[in-house]
Amino acid sequence: MSEVHLKPLSNSMAQSTKMRTADVVVVGGGITGKACALGLAQLGLQTIEIAPDLGQTCPNPSGNQWGQRIYAFSPSSQKLLARLQIWDAIDQSRLQPVQDMRIYGDRGEKNDFLHLSAFEAGTPQLAWIGESNLIDHRLDQASRFQNKLERVSTIVDKISVDADGSTLHLKNGGSIRTQLVIAADGAHSAIRNNIGINASEESYSQSALVTNWLCTYPHLETAFQWFLPGRDIVAMLPLPGKQVSMVWSTSPENATDLLKLNQAQWHEQLSSIANGAITKQLGELTLNSIPAAFPLRRMRAKRFIGPENHPKVALIGDTAHVMHPLAGQGLNLGLRDVAVLLNILGNRESFRSPSDRVLLRRYERQRQGDTSALLWVTDKLKKLFSASSSTERQLRNWGLGLVNKSHFIKQRLIERALGEIDFE
Repeated sequence: MSEVHLKPLSNSMAQSTKMRTADVVVVGGGITGKACALGLAQLGLQTIEIAPDLGQTCPNPSGNQWGQRIYAFSPSSQKLLARLQIWDAIDQSRLQPVQDMRIYGDRGEKNDFLHLSAFEAGTPQLAWIGESNLIDHRLDQASRFQNKLERVSTIVDKISVDADGSTLHLKNGGSIRTQLVIAADGAHSAIRNNIGINASEESYSQSALVTNWLCTYPHLETAFQWFLPGRDIVAMLPLPGKQVSMVWSTSPENATDLLKLNQAQWHEQLSSIANGAITKQLGELTLNSIPAAFPLRRMRAKRFIGPENHPKVALIGDTAHVMHPLAGQGLNLGLRDVAVLLNILGNRESFRSPSDRVLLRRYERQRQGDTSALLWVTDKLKKLFSASSSTERQLRNWGLGLVNKSHFIKQRLIERALGEIDFE
């Protein structure tokens, strides 16, 4: 198959060219948008993906430095990436399977913990930990050799929707007429706002500080999470070798202070939190990346398709929902959007166009339940462990121990986290 060269249109070319057409246009250049565009093209739909930086191929990560953006990929995400013929092309030495998860309460009592095990659940692993660039790079490579997919490096200035489809007006002066638009342009989506879909949003008044560490003790393929007094949450995710990635949810003020710490100050900090449990578990930790921080919030779009009168747009990923990272499910939820959408379009009746209202309603119905449940659980857990009264503190820690004793409840939790999607 010949390589498809993807270059942005110059202003002069765009002005002199007639309106272009496509079956589907995906707006957004993150993992979710790239995976969706590739999957749609593999279904045989003429697809155009639009984002400002698509002209640059994401570099393939290598060496001893691990990327700053680390994700936990659930089995449902692995299944989708395998379907897209991406998973087997990934450098497996840079992926870390997770066999166990250990979650600790904030009282320091030995019974205040929850242990989730892949072995007990009868699954090969609970998740894989890997870099964003690892997936981005392979999606870029696969997209370049997909002759049903064109990628345009520009910005959508405006979208016009009517009963027959949508017209996208581009910043470079061009325009595209399409049956269906997939909005994957992030939490502050211009497409979502342009078609009048409102979103409920709540700030957690927290920031997530992320950085990678070398550790002297083996992590034993285990992901750790500590709920700390004062609302903080620290997660240590295993990376290949003796490495871990930290996600510390804390106040914006503390995150700012943590960003200023040197190695010696970090050693003192990590030795003191969680009663020293982190260093007892992982040994001495040495910084292996520059720490970064970003704000945390909860967001959910009121609808996943729109506009109301003539729905021709479907929302996926962060455009539809944003959640707290304590469950590590944000990207997985977005990739489940993609999987469901590909299933629906791939199995559509021959007389239905990709933007048929019936198909879009099927997508919305299937995604709203999964999304609402996971957002609700994550939000309630976050708020439960933020409560400060002694009674609430006793109840939540007692609850961890109670759940840990119930094989049935733990099995349901694991099933929810695995997020199985059947590909027909």
